[in-house]
Amino acid sequence: MTERRRSILITGAASGIGRESALLFAERGWLVAACDRDEAGVRQVAEASGAHAFTLDVSDRAAVTATMASFGELTGGTLDCVFANAGIDAKGEFAAMPWERIVSVIEVNLLGAMSVIHAALPLLKLTENSLVLATASGSAIFGVAGMAAYSASKRGVRGLIEALSIELAPHGVRAADLLPGIVDTGMLAPESKAALPTEGKWRVMSGRDVAEAAWAAYHSDALHFFVPGELSDYDRRATAEAQAVRDGWIAGQFP
Repeated sequence: MTERRRSILITGAASGIGRESALLFAERGWLVAACDRDEAGVRQVAEASGAHAFTLDVSDRAAVTATMASFGELTGGTLDCVFANAGIDAKGEFAAMPWERIVSVIEVNLLGAMSVIHAALPLLKLTENSLVLATASGSAIFGVAGMAAYSASKRGVRGLIEALSIELAPHGVRAADLLPGIVDTGMLAPESKAALPTEGKWRVMSGRDVAEAAWAAYHSDALHFFVPGELSDYDRRATAEAQAVRDGWIAGQFP
């Protein structure tokens, strides 16, 4: 009997973490749905990897459910992993940010992740050892000044995953998140990258590094995956010594 081919649906797959994850899972034999509102970008990923391309705006609920149904037809009604990765950033002082931009960040990063995961659950529940995976952020450990809306959205993603890890356990569905620090993607301006550390927990990581963490998440029962791993120490400190971490940021230091 031929072994069933595992499947993953990835949002935000046209670039950065999503692109690298689509390439990695496809390289390792998975059936991949690469989803992104950037039609040209996601088709390029599909051409490079053999993934199935879906043009998808995660803030469009009807499009999310239609895409999930279409991929479910390709997999025979199963789904091993849904990877809610799509996200947009919003840098700048919160008070000066247009309200419409703040709303967009929440709609894509948090509500979009919720929508994709919610639509995937019927397929996941029919699949043994399936996984809900989402990209949170190092800013979900402790909010980052100049990225308040983004931090809030990613903290919400983390809370969602923690809740689902309990709620879905009776159904045999796992949940995990990725908490990358600084990643070399389109969100990172070249001038910012030049000023960042090359060592330690705030060193710049590659999209492939985070994709490897996504791969590890499927093959593990862990809840949080920090990229790099040293961020787990920061996570513990942010909980135990929140005021000290705040004061370090105010002083202009990487705590």
